[in-house]
Amino acid sequence: MTELFLISTGACAAGFLFDFFFGDPVWLWHPVRVIGSAITRAERLLRGWSEEKEHQGKDVRAEAEKSVMRRRRREIAAGGVLWACIAVPSFLIPLGLLALAYHIHPALGFVLETFWCYQILAARSLCTESGKVCDRLKEGDLPGARRAVSMIVGRDTENLTAEGVTKAAIETVAENTSDGVTAPLMFLLAGGAPLGFFYKAVNTMDSMLGYKNEKYLYFGRIPAKMDDFFNYIPSRLTAWLMIPACLLCGMDAENAWRIWRRDSRKHASPNSAQTEAVCAGALRVRLAGDAYYFGKRYEKEYIGDDIRPVEPEDIRRAGRLMYVTSVLMLAAGVLIKCAVLLL
Repeated sequence: MTELFLISTGACAAGFLFDFFFGDPVWLWHPVRVIGSAITRAERLLRGWSEEKEHQGKDVRAEAEKSVMRRRRREIAAGGVLWACIAVPSFLIPLGLLALAYHIHPALGFVLETFWCYQILAARSLCTESGKVCDRLKEGDLPGARRAVSMIVGRDTENLTAEGVTKAAIETVAENTSDGVTAPLMFLLAGGAPLGFFYKAVNTMDSMLGYKNEKYLYFGRIPAKMDDFFNYIPSRLTAWLMIPACLLCGMDAENAWRIWRRDSRKHASPNSAQTEAVCAGALRVRLAGDAYYFGKRYEKEYIGDDIRPVEPEDIRRAGRLMYVTSVLMLAAGVLIKCAVLLL
């Protein structure tokens, strides 16, 4: 058991290094795409079931208000069923395959788990895609910058100014420092690739279903709440680690700490503003504010102080802060696991 414990930890570290040097192989089959496809199919099936129930109950409804309440409850229940049907297999299937690989030979298990850890982590791809936004902005190509940032954010981008594009890119790097890198890294260190895939399933369901619009407000409620739950600790640990990372990056750690304490709750999500606040403080800029999603304006509080104007190079600075934070998370996780073994 101790040997497998160490091998799994080594696989996580190796996967992190592969992602750092090579990034996500976009030409290669990716398990998260399978998870996304399964979510789409499950949603179609469960919405059909919900609509069928609605039709069957039309002749017995006493009043419109009760009908609306029943429909909402069915959508919430359907979303919960979808969550369980995606999250549980996302853990059990990799667990079974990995157990079989380790049973055949530890080296085979190590190779497979390293490869999966490599696929689960997304630090290099996040830096690469956000870097494209920075490059387009420096070239003065605003339409190209808008197209590039639309690949990594969920908001409407066609009318963003250069400043808006820059802020959107910084915000997504800051938020995904936890969602795309340190949080999955935590789950990988805690339970190997199977737990890493479980986290990616939870996060992907939130990305696809967690919108607060008419279509997903109720159907996506449980997936969104479960994502909040599983990211609660990782987002805060990431924010805390970003403070010393600021020192290592030559950024304003004192201001990062101050802004985090003041603005870390200024978001509809209990987790998203944690890392955004630290990043805004470290860069000494103001982020967030109102944004458009699917043509509708959503009011958001500002995060950080407008000490200096935001600039394209801040996108790369946010990427460097993300990388140093992830290295600290990996080092802390490995040290904790080694300490557990010694005890």
